[in-house]
Amino acid sequence: MKGYSGKILHIDLKTRKTRVEEKPEEWYKLWIGGVSMASRLCWENIKPGCDAYAPENPICIANGIFAGTPVPVGGKFGLASKSPLTGFLGDSLSGSWFSIALKRAGWDGVVLHNSSDTWVNVFIDDDRVDFLDATYLLGKGTYETEEAIREKLGDEQVRSCTIGVCGERMIRYANVTNDGRQAGRTGHGAVWGSKKLKAVSVRGTKGVTVADPKKLMEMSFHISKEAQGKDTEKYRIYGTATNMLNMDKIGLLPTRNFQDGTFEHINLISGEYLDAHHKVKVIACAQCPIACEQMSIVKTGPFAGAMTGVEYESLQANSSNLGISDLRASIKLLEIADHDGMDSMSMGVSISYAMECYEKGVLKKEDFACKEFPEGIELNFGNGEGAVAVAKMIRDREGIGDLLAEGTRIASKKIDAERGTESWKWAMNIKGLECPGYDARGLKTFSVGLAVGTRGGCHNRSAAYDPDIKGEVNRFTIDETRGKVAAESEEYAAVYDTLPLCKFIRRCFTGKADRAGAWPAIAQLINATTGWNYGYDDVDLIGIRAHTIKKAFNIREGWTTADDDLPWRWKHEPFTKGASAGYTISDEELAYLKDLYYQAKGWTKEGLIPKDLLIKLGMPDVAEQIGV
Repeated sequence: MKGYSGKILHIDLKTRKTRVEEKPEEWYKLWIGGVSMASRLCWENIKPGCDAYAPENPICIANGIFAGTPVPVGGKFGLASKSPLTGFLGDSLSGSWFSIALKRAGWDGVVLHNSSDTWVNVFIDDDRVDFLDATYLLGKGTYETEEAIREKLGDEQVRSCTIGVCGERMIRYANVTNDGRQAGRTGHGAVWGSKKLKAVSVRGTKGVTVADPKKLMEMSFHISKEAQGKDTEKYRIYGTATNMLNMDKIGLLPTRNFQDGTFEHINLISGEYLDAHHKVKVIACAQCPIACEQMSIVKTGPFAGAMTGVEYESLQANSSNLGISDLRASIKLLEIADHDGMDSMSMGVSISYAMECYEKGVLKKEDFACKEFPEGIELNFGNGEGAVAVAKMIRDREGIGDLLAEGTRIASKKIDAERGTESWKWAMNIKGLECPGYDARGLKTFSVGLAVGTRGGCHNRSAAYDPDIKGEVNRFTIDETRGKVAAESEEYAAVYDTLPLCKFIRRCFTGKADRAGAWPAIAQLINATTGWNYGYDDVDLIGIRAHTIKKAFNIREGWTTADDDLPWRWKHEPFTKGASAGYTISDEELAYLKDLYYQAKGWTKEGLIPKDLLIKLGMPDVAEQIGV
């Protein structure tokens, strides 16, 4: 078999035993890699109904089909387990050298079962697995942990996925980090912490064999050349932070915990301002010719020396959404999140929720008492110093930070139960996952894409904001086409997440980002790697199947159509200013859009999947368990 080893490595963290599972080629044709394969491994190995922190919740890692090949932006892997934030499937992607090392070690995937009795660093050294004591790594940040492991093993080629102190303390939105990249969202780091798994390290010394190396090289060269053109220019120069001005212009930039869609100090927090005043350099992931990550530093003030990568989603959550106009505080907030290993988006939204609670009198100054501020913090919007202090409280689980570390859904329920308030109305999450930087009140197609998302409030798993923002549809109205548009956009995104390829490359195949432009080239890349005979329709099925297995997992975990909902604020509180003022998503509109979406997917009105559809997609075992 070309492009794959045909082997999945199973590791029991408690017994310290391993086994090799050999998968047939037909299985790989169905699941390909990335989040699709990782999700399928969760389906096969998890105990249904278990708690996310239970030993029965495995950690599933799946490599990409193009890892270790010349294919640009193909050095990614998928990570999946049951999410402690949502109770449903948590799936993430991360890039850089870890996936390449894993491919060279001869493994297509890794499933980590059970929980360790002591803190452990699992070291996969080609065919050998060592269980190394990790107690000396406790308390170290993510980057420090990677460097300490390399120093301990005496090999700079060792690549590691690690958790920081936030994972150790099981912050419910803790990340897993590798090579400075984040497998973010849904709380993977907390699952690792529950298993006392500090790191997974890999040393791979084998080659990667493909079916048609000449064809793969020719196509990869062409794509890399196109990736230096106009279609990726904004990412190369300003990174995704350039979207700050774009979103503010259309009135959908999350501001003060999504109360507003425009920010009066936008010019001080834009990607352009970041480039002019704080950028140090740009960094690329492995196998990437684009280089979009903007490494930025604080040069003056109390946070001088803080440095980390900055992109749009993290920036909006920790600047405008906190009412902060000083990028120095925002960069410091992001450094804390990245260094200590927690999702910067969930962290920012959790702090903005606390800020609104303070301004509305639900929380008091003394609620924010901590070692740094023993008398408490006046946590008004715009208080950068206070926001940084609260981020540290979350990291340390100190005072109210212990509650905010649970995410806005759990925190609001507890606060409301204790104080008789209704702060859940401004707890901005979907299925427990904090919302991204695209306000759905002025993106009607994207609103249903967010509501039905298997991951929760996520912009990466649905591309339905594209037709809204680009004017392909009227973003303020709804019609009978929107369910189909939302369904197809999420399946489109799932193709990229399965290969996985970074979506920034989508215009670099033929200059067109749509299926007609990308799918033939993607099929050729798959065939040159594997020797298969994939065609246009087969690529379409990659996305459909990937999304279906995630949806099936959630159904098995108790999902109902009531879970496909949006935050109360988006349904009841219109903006009062900006280009999107006056709009909401009503319950009636959302119900109509959901009906259209379920119909477009071929599901029942209750959002359940028919058996015949599951069988047609090659999932007869899934059909037996959850099909209707």
